[in-house]
Amino acid sequence: MRNQVVVVTGASAGVGRATARAFAARGARVALLARGRAGLEAAAADVEKLGGTALPLTVDVADPSQVESAAERVERELGPIDAWVNNAFTGVFAPFDQVTPEEYRRATEVTYLGTVNGTRAALARMKPRDTGVIVQVGSALAYRGIPLQSAYCGAKHAIEGFTESLRTELLHDGSKVKVTMVQLPALNTPQFDWVRSRLPRRAQPVPPIYQPEVAARAIVHAADHPRRRERWVGGSTVATLLAEKIIPGLLDRYLGRAGYRSQETSEPEAPHKPGNLWEPRDTDRDHGAHGRFDDRAKPRSLLLAAQTWRPRHRRGRPRSPSPASEPINPRRWIKTTFLKPLR
Repeated sequence: MRNQVVVVTGASAGVGRATARAFAARGARVALLARGRAGLEAAAADVEKLGGTALPLTVDVADPSQVESAAERVERELGPIDAWVNNAFTGVFAPFDQVTPEEYRRATEVTYLGTVNGTRAALARMKPRDTGVIVQVGSALAYRGIPLQSAYCGAKHAIEGFTESLRTELLHDGSKVKVTMVQLPALNTPQFDWVRSRLPRRAQPVPPIYQPEVAARAIVHAADHPRRRERWVGGSTVATLLAEKIIPGLLDRYLGRAGYRSQETSEPEAPHKPGNLWEPRDTDRDHGAHGRFDDRAKPRSLLLAAQTWRPRHRRGRPRSPSPASEPINPRRWIKTTFLKPLR
């Protein structure tokens, strides 16, 4: 994986920052796309320190021309793009009727259309070469909406539908370009101090909370193994998505009762908090990958460990064909399973 060229959007903090570090640790060339100058510079320093090559680019992913220009520069300076990770997002913590139309539009443009713009730029380069991987960073909220985050939930639902549609088109074309999605749990990132909020108390992720490095490991694994169409990270994500399939009405009522208080701490929120909808919060100061919940966040996910585990003697070697990676040939299976022992 050394010298692999990877683009990560929203790379100056949170999951994007942790993902850039994870790719850099194995010698990748990482293009870092974000708006905040201080955050980008610190992220680039992280990548170089870990043995990777960094290309920090100030980009607003809601602007397709900026994304396209960034993709051109990445290929010119780093080489052909192998993997593109769409991670950038923003949102508003507030009941729906307290979110202005302009705020709703902006959150959708960054979170949903930013993913569309990144995917378009990546495909324009990957399809002619017939190779490459696009990783969409999703959430359990891509399937299950919760109160106080309607703009974010709507955008993540849209990304899920868009990705499914795109995947079928690539299959129709016989393309070897792969697109996969990673559905994440609640994470300890700076977003809960960055996102615009009209709540009376400070926002928090719905427990259990995981460190962003858990998400980063899942994203890197998805980029390496893109045949799997989707990954669910964290036991809470699995429980939420299964409950949505089995008892959605009961889940509605539960979230109606508990969804507000589970997203607020006991600390009062600062009045007129600006948020990062229009301007980045890390222009002058780097905030890193972690938020303020280090004392409560889990550093690993047993579910993810089970999905990514390989025997020690197999690590670093190419995978041999298996039923999970290749279709079973019925005639060969019958011959080797039943006929061969009878000879």
